[in-house]
Amino acid sequence: MSEKKRTAPRLTAGKIWSGYSFIFIFAAIFIAYYLVNASLTWVGVMNILRHSAVVGIIALGMGLVVITGQIDLSVGSMLAFVGGFAVIVFNTTNSIVLTLLAAMAMGALCGLINGVLVGKAKMPAFIVTLATMLIFRSLTRFVCHEIPQSVSGGSNSLFKLLSSNSLYKPFYSFGNSKFLTIPVTGLFLIVLTAIIVYVTTSTKFGKQLYAAGSNERAARLSGINVDNVRVAVFVITGVLTGISAFLWISMNASVDPATTGGSYEMYAIAAVVLGGVSMAGGSGKCVGILFGVMSYTVIDKIIVALKMNTLLNDTVKGAILIVAIIVQTMSPVVREQLAARRVRRRMKKS
Repeated sequence: MSEKKRTAPRLTAGKIWSGYSFIFIFAAIFIAYYLVNASLTWVGVMNILRHSAVVGIIALGMGLVVITGQIDLSVGSMLAFVGGFAVIVFNTTNSIVLTLLAAMAMGALCGLINGVLVGKAKMPAFIVTLATMLIFRSLTRFVCHEIPQSVSGGSNSLFKLLSSNSLYKPFYSFGNSKFLTIPVTGLFLIVLTAIIVYVTTSTKFGKQLYAAGSNERAARLSGINVDNVRVAVFVITGVLTGISAFLWISMNASVDPATTGGSYEMYAIAAVVLGGVSMAGGSGKCVGILFGVMSYTVIDKIIVALKMNTLLNDTVKGAILIVAIIVQTMSPVVREQLAARRVRRRMKKS
């Protein structure tokens, strides 16, 4: 009886850490940020949410892809490609709604290309999305260089919203506005996170995602069309990237084909890992992605607050990502060893 009382709290603590480590990681990073920036205000806290929105929404799609055991390296270039397309739509239609719909549709098309090649043609996701990453970025730069500046709105190296359009100011104001002190872009991130969490935890499709990622053969034997599931997650990722592109241009009013979305695929993957989603597929909570992306945003702000060389930004992030993967990989091993040790102790006592 006493042995049960001693081991129960340990098991409970282990389960809490295993299931919600992303909250503790974010809390630790946020406390560190507060210590180096004692003048932190509510506005500063809300800016964390605002600056997390674009990458965070992309990371939600990346999380679904990773849960199915795949990866998408094209999302950063896709953001630039879809963003440039959305700028063209706005400049020619002067419609915010059409711009959003066009961005989502183009994102879905890009995701469908990835999904069909991975899900139907059985090509490795790493190779497919590496190729489309190059294609999307190249096409963005080519189109920007070739189309008239009256359409691109900028120069031969920049897509820019036309300030002469009557809805330019409302569109730009929308991307930088707040609702009850909360940035609108941050609200998009919160709402979409809630939707993805519901889909993954409370729908049949959500169960299929985890089944396809944890054991493909068993999933197929149980009647799940794994190929269609994979196509679907890439399409969803494309749609979410389209929404991110829409928010990007509403916040910045322009898209640089050469730099917009640069390394965002890596940041999205990092947010997924910090959020506790296993890179092996089949496990993890999508709500953790929200905390993962905010953790990375806070790290950026800590680097600025410490007046570190910004060229070391990705060095710090890369190191943290390696540590997160090590912890994620070693945690099950440590738990198994602790469980085996408890069993041996019981056997000796008996």
